[in-house]
Amino acid sequence: MKERYPLDGAWVLKEALGQENIPATVPGSVLGDLLAAGLIADPFYRENEYEALRLFDRDYTYETLFAVPESLLRRQQVDLVFEGLDTLAEVTLNGTPVLHADNMHRTWRVPVRHLLTAGENRLCVLLRSPNRFIAQAYAQNPDITFDGSGSVFGTSAIRKAHCMFGWDWGPQLPDAGVWRPCALEGYDDSRIQSVCILQHHGAQGVRLDIAAEVQGSPVHALRVTLTAPDGTFREVRRAGAALTMDIDRPQLWQPRGWGAQPLYTVQAAIINPEGDVLDTATRRIGLRTVEISQQPDQWGSEFCFKVNGNKIFSMGADYIPEDNLLGRTNPERTRRLLEACAAANFNTIRVWGGGYYPEDWFFDACDELGLMVWLDLMYACNIYKLTDAFEESILAETRDNLTRVRHHACLCVLCGNNEMESGWVDWPAVAGHSLALKAQYLVQFEYLLKKACASLAPQLPYWPSSPSSGGHFDDPNSYDRGDVHCWDVWHGLKPFEDYRSKYPRYCSEFGFESFPNHKTVAAYTLPEDRNIFSRVMESHQKCVGGNGKILYYLSQNYRYPTRFRHMLYASQLLQAEAMRAGVEHWRRYRGRCMGAIYWQLNDCWPVASWASIDSFGRWKVLHYAARRFFAPVLISGEREGMALRVNVTNETLETFRGKAEVRLMTAAGKPIRTETVFVDIAPLTAAWVHTLTHEPAQGDLHPQDDVVCVLRLTDEGGRTVSENCELYSQPKFMRFAEPGITWQASQQGEDCVITLRAEAFAWGVWLDTETVDCRFSDNGFVLLPQEEREITAVGITVEALQRELSLTSIWDVGR
Repeated sequence: MKERYPLDGAWVLKEALGQENIPATVPGSVLGDLLAAGLIADPFYRENEYEALRLFDRDYTYETLFAVPESLLRRQQVDLVFEGLDTLAEVTLNGTPVLHADNMHRTWRVPVRHLLTAGENRLCVLLRSPNRFIAQAYAQNPDITFDGSGSVFGTSAIRKAHCMFGWDWGPQLPDAGVWRPCALEGYDDSRIQSVCILQHHGAQGVRLDIAAEVQGSPVHALRVTLTAPDGTFREVRRAGAALTMDIDRPQLWQPRGWGAQPLYTVQAAIINPEGDVLDTATRRIGLRTVEISQQPDQWGSEFCFKVNGNKIFSMGADYIPEDNLLGRTNPERTRRLLEACAAANFNTIRVWGGGYYPEDWFFDACDELGLMVWLDLMYACNIYKLTDAFEESILAETRDNLTRVRHHACLCVLCGNNEMESGWVDWPAVAGHSLALKAQYLVQFEYLLKKACASLAPQLPYWPSSPSSGGHFDDPNSYDRGDVHCWDVWHGLKPFEDYRSKYPRYCSEFGFESFPNHKTVAAYTLPEDRNIFSRVMESHQKCVGGNGKILYYLSQNYRYPTRFRHMLYASQLLQAEAMRAGVEHWRRYRGRCMGAIYWQLNDCWPVASWASIDSFGRWKVLHYAARRFFAPVLISGEREGMALRVNVTNETLETFRGKAEVRLMTAAGKPIRTETVFVDIAPLTAAWVHTLTHEPAQGDLHPQDDVVCVLRLTDEGGRTVSENCELYSQPKFMRFAEPGITWQASQQGEDCVITLRAEAFAWGVWLDTETVDCRFSDNGFVLLPQEEREITAVGITVEALQRELSLTSIWDVGR
């Protein structure tokens, strides 16, 4: 059997020309180790980012001493394996150079058996300055004058997560390190390089074609053990390195909301003529088919994920790296983030192309949670010069990552890049480059990488860019076909209602910024910094003019906040309302639109951004709102003047029958009238079910300022499945009354149940805690007068809640 000897754990870090040995951890990074040693201040605090950036004008060395087990020395072959080096690394073993690495996204493997000794061995990794490298690269290639988004010149020359050099939500902290595990691997004769599992679905079941790619001597036999979701297993053995297995009664993996996620375990073992197992590889798979449907229709061509023959409306957000200090990510943190997605009724995650290929645990969690994954290859908003060396590097990168993740059931599409095709068409800063570079784009993304993906993952769809209509620079942001990025709201300063004029086939980016929670802001500011136009607050806002944009939209909708915390809260309400406007509109036109993926899910540091969950894992108003607007069955309204059309969207496999209650009231919550309609909505459809008109009393110059419509949808058993609310005017003009919210709480196990009441209509009710963190079952909601509402606060005692809880509503903003 192959033997693995991990080299992770305690190492030593030093500046390349320095003498001081600094305790270090592998996997990890320079910033993480310097911070742990107390040698630098927190790079996320105030403006420390800029001092930390200068650290990477220098080179650093990681070293470790180790003794090799005798059993490993007896192996015919021993390889040194780095699963991730960030980025420009020169590796020596016992003083002998063994590796020059230049791609963060690759796995590196070199034979070192001849260099190992029975005593002490010394492994050194010299990490060259990424700042110096890109400066030199730009000096040598001044014809590339585009710097990405918030980045610096020269980043296209280095295969390192682009966002580490800055983005319009991220800091310029190009960290370095041995960022993924490293080990020695010893084997005799042969080892498994990769396993390819192809699925063929038919009326009689599923056939698996399983092939092991082997390094070393030819394989005598392959043995595969298939373990079903219920734990039963069977085994097949064949001569050679490939075989076929049939599954008669397959349990299909389904996206979230469409069924269960049963997973099968496939263990492949290669066997020598004597019957000894030389190596094994294990993959966990889900049985499913996947394609992108682009069927022509009356609007152009649809664009949607088709899983097991079913056309899925994608609901979710765009995922970026979880932390600029990569050593701080772990399976538990990623799992919490993805469970928050499931809790908000997501069924899709788009992995954005300016970061890095996620860890195995990311895909494992998505498999288990039923989250479909759109995976960008790691190219974003840049221009690449396609040299022979660059081509060799990116093809190796593609192979390393696709052979690692291609078996995952959650993986539904591979996408060439983020916004590069549209950049060549729509961005003057890109389009002004040479035709030679433009031609190289086509070679890279519509030939080389497309061909590589088809070879390595032949059953996964490939899409050339996002957005795209299919490639060739053919109207890449068309609303009639392909996917779009819709930024007229926010970057274009259009009002939220502008979404209602857009009918994308699949919107893979649209967004609106907000500030993070007050506790998060307190973690990177001093009290004197807490003004949105202070140097520190603007340093933690990387979108040019971003705080001004928030203030612009705030002036259009809300009264001016007189307290800093109300400014943070109001920005989050704006963000939630913007995303609600887009999602609900597109869901009302299911079939024409088949995807609403908002930008963005998460942050990599504390910042004002488009995220719905901040860098501390705290849910913003948007994430609670997403749970409502991504609900499987949704009631929503579309207002024109004093008339409101009511729509019910049913994204389930069963007919929905129930009752839609439409309650018209004044801004203070005084009833005007209620209308009820019984609804019968077929599966996977949206239908207009009612129109409510209102004739206001004469003499009121602005009657819309005193009208609210509350929508409630209940099923046949009387259970509320969806609630919504439409204000007939901007909140700043609404004639709200002081809501007079009261609450009491009771302990139920480790959680608290909070019962709230209001004397008047309350919009955007936000529950928060001063210093501790807890999760609420709902937040940012509407509270109607004299109606009790119960909210569960997870993981907090009544005593702590009584000390900590604060309540805010839109009434408080500007008062």
